[in-house]
Amino acid sequence: MDAHIVKRVLAVLLTWLLCSVALARENTRLPGVDINALPFEAQRTVKLIKQGGPYPYPKDGAIFGNYERLLPERKRGYYREFTVETRGERGRGARRIITGGDPAAPTEYYYTDDHYASFRRIRE
Repeated sequence: MDAHIVKRVLAVLLTWLLCSVALARENTRLPGVDINALPFEAQRTVKLIKQGGPYPYPKDGAIFGNYERLLPERKRGYYREFTVETRGERGRGARRIITGGDPAAPTEYYYTDDHYASFRRIRE
């Protein structure tokens, strides 16, 4: 076989392999949770997000950096975080709703009850 053809075939295969790895990484599935199965306070937080506030905590709506890299990789500013009130906590507690997409109309919602150690994608 001509060396030029071999190089082209290898380049195509390498490109396909790299794209497959990137897609597999992107599609890493997080466990899901139905919104009705969430604690009442988390459901209330999602409702507040959808109506645009008002939010009870000053940091609600801040950019979430995804430093743990447990959510799909997106550019900075894609994710926002919101506190889920926790009865008995003096501060903000560990529970959060993370949104993804346009801050005014998010398309993704995630729930964590262990301060970013794990996430579940919210199904509505």
